[in-house]
Amino acid sequence: MHEEDIAAIQRQEQALVLPAYSKDIAWEIGTLARGLAVERGFGIAIEICNAGVPVFTTLMTGTVPGTVRWLRRKAATVALFDRSSYAIWLQLQSKGQTLAGRHALGDAEFAADGGGFPLRVANAGFVGSLTISGLDMRADHEFAVEVLCRHLGKDYAALALPPSS
Repeated sequence: MHEEDIAAIQRQEQALVLPAYSKDIAWEIGTLARGLAVERGFGIAIEICNAGVPVFTTLMTGTVPGTVRWLRRKAATVALFDRSSYAIWLQLQSKGQTLAGRHALGDAEFAADGGGFPLRVANAGFVGSLTISGLDMRADHEFAVEVLCRHLGKDYAALALPPSS
């Protein structure tokens, strides 16, 4: 399953590229995510970072203070690798490795856990991340993907990860 998810995430990352980006667009994406979370009754945290600086953060009812640390650690992983934090986790798991063992990265600053997704702009590249925390790691990842699909008008069903076994 790791290989299938890794390949699907690569397709997601290639397809979910923004035509433009600004703090106003970050706000639109963040409020879209928050509205969807409210609609579904998710007790999650949502953060959008631009070059490592939070520009949108919300913690829903049910989150705990430590959730902000999870958001920041996932976002730091995305920024370092320019990949989804779930893809990094899957790659490490498939090799029996950890961030600390493979890359000498401390758990206090980085997290290989689902929910962090790179924000890229066409003809510009990586500009930041959308990070979700509060569901299980695969669901955090998929929620971020669904939000970006909705923002970009893309078919989420066509980009969703394959069903887990």
